[in-house]
Amino acid sequence: MRRISVLCAAAGLAVTAFVAASPAEASYHLIRWQDTGLCQIWDESIPTTPWPAGYHRASATVPTFIDALAVKDAALKNGHCKW
Repeated sequence: MRRISVLCAAAGLAVTAFVAASPAEASYHLIRWQDTGLCQIWDESIPTTPWPAGYHRASATVPTFIDALAVKDAALKNGHCKW
């Protein structure tokens, strides 16, 4: 049992080191909630999906949060999204 614990700890440290060593590549896109029509900027580095599941992807991926704000502003002006 002790070997399994040590093995799990070593594997956890290896995964943590790999994630910490990889470069952070943040990217964003808009999601639109189907029931309200509200749009939200979603950070793709978040390992989960939005909750609840009543949404769809409303834009292409952009590299920065500022670019995502510009996409959201354009969607608001065109009437594709509510505030």
